[in-house]
Amino acid sequence: MQLIRCTKKLQKEIGLKQSDLCTEEPRFSYLGSWHANLIHIDRRKCLLFANDRTLFNFIVPDLSRAQIRDLKKLFKSYLSCVLADEGFADVERERILAEYDEIGFANTNSKSVLGSMNDLAFHYKYSILESGGVHSPAVPETIRRLNRMPMSAIKEVFPIDALKARVQATPILRAAN
Repeated sequence: MQLIRCTKKLQKEIGLKQSDLCTEEPRFSYLGSWHANLIHIDRRKCLLFANDRTLFNFIVPDLSRAQIRDLKKLFKSYLSCVLADEGFADVERERILAEYDEIGFANTNSKSVLGSMNDLAFHYKYSILESGGVHSPAVPETIRRLNRMPMSAIKEVFPIDALKARVQATPILRAAN
């Protein structure tokens, strides 16, 4: 099982109680846990996801509470789309997504990731509003651009490069190609 570490704001929106949260660390994986936060852009609910190890990130704009409550499905669906948009081969995407066949929820545990997410939230809000709002066709390009922004928490590396390096270093993923 892998974890999505939810902010308190997101836990409240989903209706998670403390007893619903995992306290054990997840099994080994190549990408590991993700952090997720609920942000508002132009009074619309959006989810921001960032991988703990690579800070690879994406936003899911304009969601209803019902959609947010189906967080596991939403996460996997959008992750698959973003990876495809980044040019990952089908076999690589399937292997990455297989790590998330079982997902649990937990509290956030990294001030560094949360700080990076606050910075990303600012950039997403500005970029999305500047490009016409949450329904703008420019949202995928904004995701691509922000994954090509150096992040100090990972030594000024671009999140997309950190993700690709992790995938390339993974024997299971490389062997499947």
